[in-house]
Amino acid sequence: MAAPTALIAEDEPLLAQALRQALAQCWPELATLQPATNGHEALALALGKLPDVLFLDIRMPGHSGLEVAARLGEEWPAQRPFPLLVFVTAYDDYAVQAFERAAVDYLLKPVSRERLTVTVARLQGLLAQRAASDQEAHLERALAQLRALSLPPAGQTAPRLDFIRAAVGNRVRLIALADVLYFEAADKYVNVVTADGEALIRTSLRELIPQLDPRQFWQVHRSIVVQAGRIQGAQRDEAGKLWLSLHGRPDGPRLPVSRLFAHLFRQM
Repeated sequence: MAAPTALIAEDEPLLAQALRQALAQCWPELATLQPATNGHEALALALGKLPDVLFLDIRMPGHSGLEVAARLGEEWPAQRPFPLLVFVTAYDDYAVQAFERAAVDYLLKPVSRERLTVTVARLQGLLAQRAASDQEAHLERALAQLRALSLPPAGQTAPRLDFIRAAVGNRVRLIALADVLYFEAADKYVNVVTADGEALIRTSLRELIPQLDPRQFWQVHRSIVVQAGRIQGAQRDEAGKLWLSLHGRPDGPRLPVSRLFAHLFRQM
């Protein structure tokens, strides 16, 4: 059996090197790759090297650790076991409890040798279980963990929207939520798509989602939220990727569904 591999993503070189050295002492069999210094690099290296374990700093330039994890959930090759995720964070106990509920491990900065030893033992046990278990079941558990991490923290609420004030050229258009087919992230804006046109709002999709009724609007991709009642059907292409067609825009583009949200379209 090949030695397990790990990638450390940390934008502070001294912390990355300290963690790498500590892992070498706690887990000599583990081969650590050259650390990634930002989120973009972490994503590229993870998809290029396909490590068994990822140590992801929560706050990094480019993409956060959570964003890297979500992107990997969408882009990781199906034939390869999904990596075990350890988040490295300076967050307070409230945030740590959220990571525990999502069933992923975490390390608080500065990382202590005692806590790292516990993490290593847990990772070794999980890798042994993974080798003896069904890979598809492991992937589903990993995707469920990533979906849990993408939810707003417990107790966080936002007023529900009934209308959207969006820009169309130099005009401001008032759009009823019932008329929205889908929202699509576009750089620092969100594109609001209706049956008769498109408009932009100056917000992020992450800020918008807590203001939408989750029974009515489903996130189907990291950049797309669709009104469930407007979905005409879901179809897989030859590569196995899911695509949605919508009522109200039969000639419009089909919308991709990422692996992270494909469970929404399983047969009941």
